[in-house]
Amino acid sequence: MKVSIITVTYNSESTLNDCITSVRTQNYNDIEHIIIDGASTDGTLSLLNSKNKQFSTVISEPDEGIYDAMNKGIDIAKGDIVGFLNSDDFYFDNEVIRKVMKKFENDPKLDACYSDLIYVNPFNTSKTIRYIKSCVFKSGLFSKGWCPPHPTFFVRRSIYERFGKFDLSFHLASDVDLMMRFLEIKKIKSHYIPEVLVKMRMGGVTNKNLKNIWKQNIEILNSFNKNGLAVNITNFFLNKIISRLVQFVKKYQK
Repeated sequence: MKVSIITVTYNSESTLNDCITSVRTQNYNDIEHIIIDGASTDGTLSLLNSKNKQFSTVISEPDEGIYDAMNKGIDIAKGDIVGFLNSDDFYFDNEVIRKVMKKFENDPKLDACYSDLIYVNPFNTSKTIRYIKSCVFKSGLFSKGWCPPHPTFFVRRSIYERFGKFDLSFHLASDVDLMMRFLEIKKIKSHYIPEVLVKMRMGGVTNKNLKNIWKQNIEILNSFNKNGLAVNITNFFLNKIISRLVQFVKKYQK
């Protein structure tokens, strides 16, 4: 069974090598690593050219943002399973893909799986900043501010073919919208792996400032409306705040 890992890049020279290495060193043989670059102007393309045997496909061209690039990756993916690993993220260890694929191999009816994630210091990746603890999905969790960490979300390619890709009308929350659509609306079968599979550097587009965090949450509320789901706005934001505080507490428990 083949897995396609899609990495979207733009001026990612300083972090991309860790991402590529973490995929290349996985203890699973059938991996297709797709790089979708948004016409980088730094040394990203030189780095990719120097490692051209370590991934399957590279596309470098202007795009309409990260979700447009992700959709391009889905369009050319050949794997039975599709996952995303951002250019500044990397897998926790070299057993991640093997563990994920075993879940799908053991259950032909399984549509998706996901896990926990930790945010790490961008300059010292051994230092944990936040621990994103997920849980088994139950209907109604999205309205409480819950969402699986997207870099841990692996889905059968057939699900994208049936239910669509990322909605480009959302600039910061299309990943949340997609997972809400798959899990809450389409009721796909999912499995939660209760361990950390991905390390993410702090400082991504969504979380880089309060303005973007606010914009993302407004987009999530708009996604509820688009998908015909009811949400109590007060409870939504209260749960988001509590969840964020718990993430920092868990950092000290690990």
